[in-house]
Amino acid sequence: MAIIKKKRLDRLKSKASELLNRTFDQHINLAVTGLSRSGKTAFITSLVNQLINEGNGQQLSFFDPVHHGNFIAAKRVSQKNLSVPRFDYDLAISSLTNESPSWPEPTHGISELRLAIRYQPKKSLLKYTADMATLTLDITDYPGEWLLDLPMLKQTYEQWSEQTHALLLTKPRQQHAQDFLDKVAKIDPFAIADEEQLAQLAQEYTQLLHTFRHQLGLSVIQPGRFILPAELAGAPILEFFPFPNLSEIDGNDYQNASDDSFVGMLRARFIEYKESVVKKFYQQHFIRFDRQIVLADCLSPLNACSANSGPESFADLQLAIDMILASYSYGKSGLLARLFSPKIDKLLFAATKADHVTAEQHAPMVSLLNQLIYQSKHKLNYEAIDMKTLAIAAIKSTQSGKTLHQGQQISVIQGNRLVPNSADVQGERITVFPGSVPDKLPDQQYWQTAAFNFINFAPPRGMTKHQSLPHIRMDQVLQFLLADKMI
Repeated sequence: MAIIKKKRLDRLKSKASELLNRTFDQHINLAVTGLSRSGKTAFITSLVNQLINEGNGQQLSFFDPVHHGNFIAAKRVSQKNLSVPRFDYDLAISSLTNESPSWPEPTHGISELRLAIRYQPKKSLLKYTADMATLTLDITDYPGEWLLDLPMLKQTYEQWSEQTHALLLTKPRQQHAQDFLDKVAKIDPFAIADEEQLAQLAQEYTQLLHTFRHQLGLSVIQPGRFILPAELAGAPILEFFPFPNLSEIDGNDYQNASDDSFVGMLRARFIEYKESVVKKFYQQHFIRFDRQIVLADCLSPLNACSANSGPESFADLQLAIDMILASYSYGKSGLLARLFSPKIDKLLFAATKADHVTAEQHAPMVSLLNQLIYQSKHKLNYEAIDMKTLAIAAIKSTQSGKTLHQGQQISVIQGNRLVPNSADVQGERITVFPGSVPDKLPDQQYWQTAAFNFINFAPPRGMTKHQSLPHIRMDQVLQFLLADKMI
């Protein structure tokens, strides 16, 4: 009994502490998201590394708390949500600092990490109460693919099926999906469901989603949990798929379809997926975020032109970003809002892997990302929140320089080519000019003439755990996301 009372008291103390921190604006819930391979794991590892190793290696010249001398120190502390997996910073930093360094394994589900950042308040009311203050930073990492499921909350199974079926009929999806669509079209929707057949078709649909994401480089993947199931792997709740032409079925017949019919079972699993997976995820995590960074790899789709799917890849990425951002709650977070209904008041868009192009291509990278997010950004401007777009490299893996080519000096980058699935991922050291990044959405002529050569580089050798990792503009990231809370 005493143990139960103590646990209740500890929970009350924790809630009171968080309420006090929010009252004095001393707490930030930072959401880090992006589609797979956008660099979330490397970004979080670098952000933590820059703060806990500040002053030992790389400079944070554009981070005012460091520049003005009121940053003291930062350390990792125990996270509040004990039921959420911990972001494994130690494993990630070990991968990067081994004798033969490798990129850390990407996360496949949600994870969290908490930092306590000590600083000297100079302008806020806190300077009258203490010589030292603590900003608590909760970082939440989750797959961007899961965010693509949130629009499903507003859809019926019929609406989702119609939308998804239409998407499967577009290029380049159709040539891969046609066999699956033909099989589903032969099913009598009101026949008693064969669960083995249903599971087999769900597996084929899941494999299609993997093909769309990893072979074609497409971004709109629904349901997102199908390719990143985490703890739901193998669960029947992930065994459903879109059924074509439901609008042609009599409405009463559809509504009265038995639960053991094909369409009845698919509909029931769709509804259960929304309630038990998507809605639960939103309620447990989304509504508490108050700052967000969206990581976007704008370079990989440029390589897709070689597979004749470049325009589609870009259009898909733009649609995916729109879908992700439409699900967030934005707006100025005043005192009452922060205490009882926090909303995201700062939003950073980051074009990742800036070290994979030459320095003069960073401005076009920013311009290109701004073009991709234009519609969403225009809507968010109406909410009057702070937004910024940066080209970053959370961990810089190349060196830049000049070389002579046909009598002219050109900018190049140099680094070790990444060799995947090898004991030593460090391949040959190469010097390349990867190409020019377009500063706007590429037109048809670009895809016909572009010569962009995006290469994956291995992490640099010689990094240590207790030194700041080399980066591009991580200090500007910290300045935008944290600096206003540390004055």
